[in-house]
Amino acid sequence: MAASDPDARLIAEVLRELGGSRSDALEISRLPGGLTNRNYRVDTASGPVVVRLSSEQAALLAIDRGAESANSAAAAAAGVAPAVLGYLPSAGALVIDWIDGETLTAASLDDSKTLAALANTCRQLHAGPAFTGEFDMFALQRRYLSLVTARGYRLPPSYVDFMPEADRIAAAMSACRVAAVPCHNDLLAANIMRDSHRLWFIDFEYAGNGDPFFELGNVCSESHLGPDRVEELVSAYCGYESPAKTARARLHGLMSNYGWTLWASIQDATSELDFDFWSWGLEKYERAVSEFRGPDLAPLMTAVRDDEPKGEAQ
Repeated sequence: MAASDPDARLIAEVLRELGGSRSDALEISRLPGGLTNRNYRVDTASGPVVVRLSSEQAALLAIDRGAESANSAAAAAAGVAPAVLGYLPSAGALVIDWIDGETLTAASLDDSKTLAALANTCRQLHAGPAFTGEFDMFALQRRYLSLVTARGYRLPPSYVDFMPEADRIAAAMSACRVAAVPCHNDLLAANIMRDSHRLWFIDFEYAGNGDPFFELGNVCSESHLGPDRVEELVSAYCGYESPAKTARARLHGLMSNYGWTLWASIQDATSELDFDFWSWGLEKYERAVSEFRGPDLAPLMTAVRDDEPKGEAQ
């Protein structure tokens, strides 16, 4: 990256704020991915770090960069995320330690051994220090919908027709609540890394205290894992088989698709990235519709209401 590049100048400013042996960038290279931020590997005298620079869409998408920094540090304290080395609010920049490992894919998550490791890492995060802020997909979906309709952004066909079903799912969840825990809430495979010993979570933009079974349902939804894998992950997480908890995770996976569809609508209208957000969102919406209309919806809501008092996940 040329020294005249705006991001290079910003990274240099961020590193100067850090001070010490990390104050000078020896080499800067752009990392792939990042739909709401720009990520760079920066080699310094003390070793490589990652600098995350925020996009202008963060506020529209309900991303709080201060909370992201605090929650990244809390996750690091829980032992599941790289250390936070610095945060510069004026630059929207977060600096974290470099993890030398592989980024997972949806295919690599479709594996019993990996799912067991994922369950353990989720339990470790969920038992860690409380996060800043709350996360509730039902509330976030409504916030996104208000924004999309107020600004005239595109909506998929018949999107609002499924709001009554979403309300019924929320009522079923509320009938048997679980304790809120610190959750990542956006565990697509690209946000999970693996080194020779363990898994790591990165990118805590949507982190907050919430339902642990949203975490499990969302990760399965993001990687297109079927009901059997959801059941496997929930059983590994809980330490016992639970049709009710599995139903809860599956319903959260449905709401994940329904809610993130609107995230895609907002990005489609506002992002300057060369990425087809609309098609990405429509794929999620079509999966949500198939579940709203499918034969499993009513039995899943019944199962959630009949949850056994066997003890909540910790």
